[in-house]
Amino acid sequence: MSNQFSLNDSVDAVVIGTGAGGAPLMARLAAAGLKVVALEAGKYWDPKKDFPTDERAQDKLFWNDERLSAGKDPVAFGSNNSGTGVGGSTLHYTAYTPRVQPDDLQLKTDFGVGVDWPISFDEIATYYDEIEHFIGVSGPAEYPWGPARKRSYPTPPLPINGAGQLMERGCEAVGIKTSLAANAALSAGRYQEGVGHRPACANRGFCQAGCNIGAKSSMDVTYIPLALSKGAELRTECYVTQLVKDSSGRISEVVYIQDDQEKRQKCKYVFLCAGAIETPRLLLLNQLANSNGQVGRNFMAHTGLQIWGEFDEDIRPYKGIPGAVISEDTHRPKDADFAGGYLLQSIGVMPVTYLQQMARQRGLWGESFKKAARAYNHVAGINILGDCLPYDFNYLELSDEKDSRGLPKPRVHFTNGENEIRMTAHADKIMREIWDAAGAKNVWDYQRNAHIIGTCRMGHDRETNVINADGQSFDVPNLFISDNSTFPSALAVNPALTIMALSLRTADQFLKNRNRLDV
Repeated sequence: MSNQFSLNDSVDAVVIGTGAGGAPLMARLAAAGLKVVALEAGKYWDPKKDFPTDERAQDKLFWNDERLSAGKDPVAFGSNNSGTGVGGSTLHYTAYTPRVQPDDLQLKTDFGVGVDWPISFDEIATYYDEIEHFIGVSGPAEYPWGPARKRSYPTPPLPINGAGQLMERGCEAVGIKTSLAANAALSAGRYQEGVGHRPACANRGFCQAGCNIGAKSSMDVTYIPLALSKGAELRTECYVTQLVKDSSGRISEVVYIQDDQEKRQKCKYVFLCAGAIETPRLLLLNQLANSNGQVGRNFMAHTGLQIWGEFDEDIRPYKGIPGAVISEDTHRPKDADFAGGYLLQSIGVMPVTYLQQMARQRGLWGESFKKAARAYNHVAGINILGDCLPYDFNYLELSDEKDSRGLPKPRVHFTNGENEIRMTAHADKIMREIWDAAGAKNVWDYQRNAHIIGTCRMGHDRETNVINADGQSFDVPNLFISDNSTFPSALAVNPALTIMALSLRTADQFLKNRNRLDV
């Protein structure tokens, strides 16, 4: 891909990372007429050629650079979190896109723990509506929880897979309300600006990897083409190593490696959108935006307990959208002995992923493992996605170990606090009741934490946060951050939709205040 802008020209904006935090912002800035260069560490994949229906062949979509995990509950990386390639982790997210509820943003006010968000639900909800209709989110006409929507989802819900049907059956038996879930995958073909026609989901169930027909609304088939059509430039396989400041304290150059050569792009503003590990890592490597010592702090990971069971029915868990059914009856449980809450969702799973989890958790071997593996077509899962509080003992730091580029590897410390332990225990009991009512046998649990969140928190107080409510660094006036690192709390929903919403809001606030910022 040839350069549109010269390295010697000072472009208006360099966007580092093209996932849910970078791509919407990239499109918005380009549409406003700015000279925008986006740098992506991974490749620009061709879905038809590069996304086969083969789990192992799609390991290339995960951020596979080694990250060191520490703490009592070390977090798994790779497929559990960020992605490599144009589109970032949206290439392999499951497309689950529920909205937050207003009280998700005020844990401190409601429970006296954690912190409140510096922006309101209404500010985010405006962007939710725009994003859902642009990328194409399929969902129900009526949703039982949270504020009423202004517009229906653009396409109806996707078909319910086997796990979803069993969750509906079990929840109805124990008195828990369910709904069809919102998913960023098309249930009907539609026109996409910058792309053309996108087809409907074929229900092949490969959402935990790349979608080879473009029905899943990842950034590479939504906001990236829009940005390019508006004049943005995309440079791939570019690994950023330095953010160079001038004498005034502003970043004047972004240094990156491409084709084993060091290149330097002059710029007026930098939008760092590399995720909750690579964003703080780059700042720590460059000793930037950290005068208060908060970069890398407040690391969070959703409570994500899974309960699996075997059923008499032929379920085929690889078919259909993985998260077909949801319940938010547990959003704020009346009998809770913890702060915050969680949602319940049905989960489909691909075979290699399931067998790896089962072998690791159940410790099966030999004939007992073979027997359990042969039951794959009869298994179904249900899991929670719950809040996680920020703690001083959960943080990211640079280690003494060096990676293949000679840079310090990130080390992430994580331990579930008492609040997360109590939430998981509460959910474990409810999910086992649901599966028992649905007729499950050989039930087992898979303990995990999902999604990497925090490390560059937003807020009003410059002593305890890295950026302000508009995404701007307190220390470096022309540096903005837009990704899951900025979340003040983990939220009781999957993060992708909210990351996109904050990305657009950050862009809009920047454009609104640009004349003042240029001074």
